[in-house]
Amino acid sequence: KHLICFPASMYTEIQRERPDGGNILTHPDYIDGNPDLIKPKKLLNPVKASKSHQELHRELLMNHKRGLGVESKPELQRVLEHRRRDLLIKQKKEEEEAKKLQSPFEKELLKRHQRLDQLEKEQEKQEDHAPEFIKVKENLRRTSTVTGDEKSA
Repeated sequence: KHLICFPASMYTEIQRERPDGGNILTHPDYIDGNPDLIKPKKLLNPVKASKSHQELHRELLMNHKRGLGVESKPELQRVLEHRRRDLLIKQKKEEEEAKKLQSPFEKELLKRHQRLDQLEKEQEKQEDHAPEFIKVKENLRRTSTVTGDEKSA
């Protein structure tokens, strides 16, 4: 007994050509070549056509070949991920509640504080570009005013 392997297309051609009625499927009417009939087209499944579905299916097949189950993660790792996820959700809820609870006065104070921080950063940038002797002179002024204030007190 020798087994001959044919490509799938040759096998289907052999099945169609069998005169003994071995073909189980009946041939539809539109194969006759009637130009008045509209030939149906197979619809694409948008889920199966998506890249993410194909990648997930490929990954599942690889895991199945390796013998890994769907629940291949250790229980400890699953619990830790679940806790991390819950913690992140709680933090986001707390932040949203804190934003909701802020009064208009607190919001205005926060805006002013941010503006002051921004101005300070701009001043620091300008000071960085100033020549060295100006920086030293400002430091001398500061120290002389501090020591002068201490003497008068």
